Amino acid sequence: MAESLLKPLNDERVGEFLKLARIAHLATADASGIPHNVPLCFWYDGTVQFYFIIDEKPKRMTGTGLKRMRNLAENGRVALIIDHYEEDWSCLAYVLVHGAGQIVEDANEYMLALRNLRDKYPQYRTMTLGFDKNPMVRIEAARVHVWGERFKP
Repeated sequence: MAESLLKPLNDERVGEFLKLARIAHLATADASGIPHNVPLCFWYDGTVQFYFIIDEKPKRMTGTGLKRMRNLAENGRVALIIDHYEEDWSCLAYVLVHGAGQIVEDANEYMLALRNLRDKYPQYRTMTLGFDKNPMVRIEAARVHVWGERFKP
């Protein structure tokens, strides 16, 4: 992958923004291109990978039956946006990540990401989350765009 497309992730300000952000919005599309967008909790590993887990919050379906998971199975291309809003518009900012999403199949990678998700979100500490019933997705960034005064030189 061209390093220039991922260059924003090398900026400490971007890394700090992603570390502190509490919510992201995931955009997926099915095989026919019909879009789907959901908010979610995430962990950024400090390199080019972002993780989310299908947790125990109430949902109409579970695990891989969720629309976002069905879409990933049909079309692995995703967009993830992490944004910040304030009434003072000079403080607005976002990081837009385009990449490929896939289910984490390695138990060690799963546990590392789960530990970090639990560190970031105390609510996850009380949930019984496991490799067999709670799929986790890794998004590997292919292209990143940042916007906002806080990211300007």
